[in-house]
Amino acid sequence: MSQKMPILIDSHAHIYSRDYTSDFDDMLKRAEDAGVSAILVVGTDIESSRESVELSEKHSNLYAAVGIHPHDAGRVTETCYDIIRSLAVSSKKVVAIGEIGLDFYRDRSPRDIQEHVFRRFLRIAAELNKPVIIHDRDAHDRVMTILREGSVRKGVLHCFSGDAAMAAEAFALGFHISIPGTITYPGNQSLQYVVRMVSIDRMLVETDCPYLTPVPHRGKRNEPAYVRFAAEKLAEIKGLTLEDVARITTKNASDLFGINLWDQSTKITYRIRNSLYLNITNRCSNRCTFCPKFDDFTVKGHNLLLDREPTFEEVLAAVGQPDGIDEVVFCGYGEPLIRLDLVLQVAGVLKTRGYQIRINTDGQANLAHGRDILPELAGLVDSISISLNAPDSTTYSSLCNTPFGDAGFAGVCDFIRSASAHIPQVIATAVTIPGIDIEACRLLAESLGAEFRAREFSEVG
Repeated sequence: MSQKMPILIDSHAHIYSRDYTSDFDDMLKRAEDAGVSAILVVGTDIESSRESVELSEKHSNLYAAVGIHPHDAGRVTETCYDIIRSLAVSSKKVVAIGEIGLDFYRDRSPRDIQEHVFRRFLRIAAELNKPVIIHDRDAHDRVMTILREGSVRKGVLHCFSGDAAMAAEAFALGFHISIPGTITYPGNQSLQYVVRMVSIDRMLVETDCPYLTPVPHRGKRNEPAYVRFAAEKLAEIKGLTLEDVARITTKNASDLFGINLWDQSTKITYRIRNSLYLNITNRCSNRCTFCPKFDDFTVKGHNLLLDREPTFEEVLAAVGQPDGIDEVVFCGYGEPLIRLDLVLQVAGVLKTRGYQIRINTDGQANLAHGRDILPELAGLVDSISISLNAPDSTTYSSLCNTPFGDAGFAGVCDFIRSASAHIPQVIATAVTIPGIDIEACRLLAESLGAEFRAREFSEVG
């Protein structure tokens, strides 16, 4: 199971620009060589919207968006709306309405007219059931006010320049944000902070070429191949690999625009960073209020919704002979120790192959099985990560909805306390849910003899 070339989507490019006339085919080849498997060509006026559609029809890896930039809002007529609507339905390769929005930095069109045109295009997108690509420059408050009106609930704020709170609200409204090459600029601490603070599960990457060329090519013409530099910087900030970021952002673009580049069927094994994870059940002993699987079974770009639980043979076949991994982790979207027998079988085989084994668990296996199962893990498991999540029984019960009542929290604490006698590394974790006393969780974990790790509420995986 070797790492493959990352599959990236440049979600915002203007490659109809005359900047590419002399080397258009070479530019596309460089993008392909960099792992860019699809490019969304975004119109900014009637002419470029037509060109976007024409390019998308000529090249299988190009897709189109049609719209009118707020700079030209003052010249938009009823005929313009009709043309954009017609272009939007003219081809299956047209996947969005955009770029549309507000630009209060240059103010090339009156602001009230910009807002009127923006709303009209949002209504067209809603009528056609297409996502929108939104330009927002120095107009954050008004853009968000208009999006709150709710005519459209899917799209992307391209070249995102707002703060973390704005990103979080955009996510809540159903929108994505897109990260351009400016993330690589050493002075762009504000965007780097946003990337650090909010979930990657609603991020895309883009070039906005020929503009906003990233480091190390800053000062030269931008092109789709350079979207890789934005992805690499995003990976650095989030502590992920380039392959992780490519998979996540490409799936996000696929979900938003319907650009399907690979099989997104359920995974029994999935890779994040240098760890190989085993997804063996979706059953869980708790129903935690903060668990994201109640909204989506996707983790870091992997679909983990099982239609049935895999057998021992299927798990080993899915594992194959992985290389370049630091550990194998029993952790899907469910409690792995519910399937204790399978865990013991698979871990036994993988240990003979020299792999380090970790289990992520809610710590209620002893309660679920009615016996102390920890001795059975001895010699097979090198590390166990146990979800503590609360400093007291009342908080735990309200958060985790344990079926074991008052015994649930006590059982987790006993499991943590006992684990170190059988497993070399024991880590207790807590999710940084607003209102949870993380420091109290840390002190409790340490008193139980475990290491402690806080898990970001906005990040899964």
